Amino acid sequence: MPLTADRAKPAVPFGGTYRLIDFVMSNLVNSGLRKIAVLTQYKSHSLDRHISQTWRVSSLLGQYIMTVPAQQRTGKMWYQGSADAIYQSLNLIRDEKPDYVVVFGADNIYRMDVGQMLDAHIDSGRGASIAGIRVPRSEASAFGIIDADATGKIARFLEKPADPPGLPDSPDQSFASMGNYIFSTADFVERLISDAADPKSKHDMGGNMIPAYVADGDAQVYDFTTNTVPEATDKDRNYWRDVGTIDAYHQAQMDLVSIDPEFNLYNRHWPVLTNQVQMPGAKFVNRGSAEDSIVSHGCIVSGGDVNRSVLSPGCRIHRWSRVEDSMLFEGVDIGRRAMIYRAIIDKNSIIEPGVEVGKDRGADEARGLYVSEGGVTVVPKNVRVFSDHTEQFLL
Repeated sequence: MPLTADRAKPAVPFGGTYRLIDFVMSNLVNSGLRKIAVLTQYKSHSLDRHISQTWRVSSLLGQYIMTVPAQQRTGKMWYQGSADAIYQSLNLIRDEKPDYVVVFGADNIYRMDVGQMLDAHIDSGRGASIAGIRVPRSEASAFGIIDADATGKIARFLEKPADPPGLPDSPDQSFASMGNYIFSTADFVERLISDAADPKSKHDMGGNMIPAYVADGDAQVYDFTTNTVPEATDKDRNYWRDVGTIDAYHQAQMDLVSIDPEFNLYNRHWPVLTNQVQMPGAKFVNRGSAEDSIVSHGCIVSGGDVNRSVLSPGCRIHRWSRVEDSMLFEGVDIGRRAMIYRAIIDKNSIIEPGVEVGKDRGADEARGLYVSEGGVTVVPKNVRVFSDHTEQFLL
């Protein structure tokens, strides 16, 4: 929030022209996995529209990508957790009859060849595989942690432990769960049914299903650092970001814009795919400039300066204004002499001439704007920002 006030989190824009869900979808289709169901529930209209307009594969070859809304198939309750979402959609698995089920979250930034993880899962002979990323042990308390032996067998699954266990080959590192799982189908279906019948369960993949596999000695960790994709750079290899907070989301945007980016969007051999808008190329007039930035189609930078920022399609930057360390969503208009610092400005909002956003936390909060713990100011969609107040408007 507030970016998810009007849209599901996987539909939040990222990197100018993408949605968060485009990263996992690109990983799946680039890996040759093209029978995909997207389980949706919360404010899913923009997500449904994006999937239907963007993610089309060949039905002639038996491929499909479809959104599956919550339907109360098993009773009068909506999804009670991530495991329950799959339980209530078991008809999809039964109709398809796959040997393996790949369950990935839709809101992280990374590249991954899922086929390599699937091969490792098959080789392990265990019922469940969990992707783990190596993180410094000193920072591991912020994550769900996988405690595995030298063979990869998981002994414990710990939620944000105070004293995270080190790795057998690297005591100063721990395995953090990426929230990506692969299951052998028959056992997975049985466990889903058992979990659904347990009144004490929260019906969560990480909180209930995985611990049950671990308790039975039937879970394996997949080391994400062993995964390779074509043309990955030394810097962005094994990059993974959980953008679950405004500060993490903002930092991931900033990872894109340096000369040697932390995450390289320009890898043509493992592309991040999306539906590009039909607009003309970006235009710079009246000495408008952009440095260390991504400027999308349809933007006009007219005498303003853009630095270390990401501009989505159709933005307008007027004379003598400045945008720095910021993310602008589609259709944002920055007025003359306006100054934007460390801000995220949602779709179609207008910053009036001379207004500063992100410079003074107190002034931003007094205008009703959200400011994160790390000092990132968020302007909601369809808002006009004045020097002392904001006004919501309808297009």
